[in-house]
Amino acid sequence: MGGTGVLQGFKDVPRVVWLLAAGIFVNTVVSFGYVFVFLYLTGPRGLGAAQAGLLSGIGGIGLVAGNFTGGWYGDRFGHRRVLLTASALGGAALVVLPAVPTGLLALVLPVAHYASGVVRAAHSALVAVTVPEGSRRQAFAVTRCLSNGGFAVGAPLGALIATGLSYDWLFVLDGLGTLFFALWTARVVPARAPTAPSTAPSTAPSAAPDGGLGRGGLWRELRARPAVPVLLGAIVAIDVVYRQHLTTFPVYLADHGLDTRAYGWLIAINCGVILLLEIPATLALRRRPPLHIIGTGLVLVGGGYAVLVLGAGAATAAAMMLLLTLGELLYKTTATAYIADEAPAHAIGRFQSLYAGVSISGVVLAAPLGGALYEVAPDLLWPLCAALGTAAGATVLAMAVRGVRRRARPAHETGSRPTAVAG
Repeated sequence: MGGTGVLQGFKDVPRVVWLLAAGIFVNTVVSFGYVFVFLYLTGPRGLGAAQAGLLSGIGGIGLVAGNFTGGWYGDRFGHRRVLLTASALGGAALVVLPAVPTGLLALVLPVAHYASGVVRAAHSALVAVTVPEGSRRQAFAVTRCLSNGGFAVGAPLGALIATGLSYDWLFVLDGLGTLFFALWTARVVPARAPTAPSTAPSTAPSAAPDGGLGRGGLWRELRARPAVPVLLGAIVAIDVVYRQHLTTFPVYLADHGLDTRAYGWLIAINCGVILLLEIPATLALRRRPPLHIIGTGLVLVGGGYAVLVLGAGAATAAAMMLLLTLGELLYKTTATAYIADEAPAHAIGRFQSLYAGVSISGVVLAAPLGGALYEVAPDLLWPLCAALGTAAGATVLAMAVRGVRRRARPAHETGSRPTAVAG
């Protein structure tokens, strides 16, 4: 795709999204706390592995809870306001964390993680309500690509800071980066954030005390869109599978003679492929039916783990990571945009929170489930991951073949669906 095609593909992505993505990049570069928290707890804080694991688990629950609730707050109070409040709270908690007594970490860490989850959901909802339907895949690709770019820079930088200065500086800089993001958002997003025009007639019920959902609430809206709950269930399954590459997979490599350096190179494959292909792939596929793309991505994730059944080695590990990354590249951006396009205008935040929450459910579930199975029956873990990934993808593809459509919406192609507009 030439330069003109790339520019054309991004012409409907508002300037504010690019500015938000730039802020996310800076914030992600210094987001060290999540990566190094376990080492911090077992190192400078002197906790045992069990205690550190418990604290990390509590923090993970806080992160998931923040994702599930951030959009609900935004629908009621405004996504910009919620993003600013959560960023300020989370940043302050991280800055003071090194000075917090060890006995209070069980309170401060979950607060910081919860605020981070709220920020993630509120930001996603803010992008969704700002970007016109038909361009949300591109918008989410921009933010995801820059976020991954920040992580690729930040992880090695964090290691240098931890070894050259101290672990305390990791959390101070992380907190300052989060506070910077709050100030940056306040500057680049107007107080009355623009709302993207809808390309379809509104189906929103009359206003209600719960923020516009009325009697029956969110469940009624989900039942009107049967593909959405099916997709959410598939994402829960795939996230447990996907996050094995961050939990049991490095243990598997070590058990078969591949050290931490080899795992580091595999993670580099993941980051490199995303940085190189995320945006071009999104542009090339933006007119393709979203459920087909998502389902194919889930199958590729399962296929990556199926490769490990062939045996342990550098070649199979690299092939696994490549397939996993290609699957991630296909399903994550497309699913985020699809959920935004399926949401009624008055509940975009709630729909984004549902997706944000299920999309990181593996943070809580992957390690205990995968670790338990790997300990008692290691040879079953990868075949089971492959089967679950394939089943999740096949379920979504079946929904795509059935052509499930939103109730009370015409069958024209909008949003994350294919469009006939030339690009």
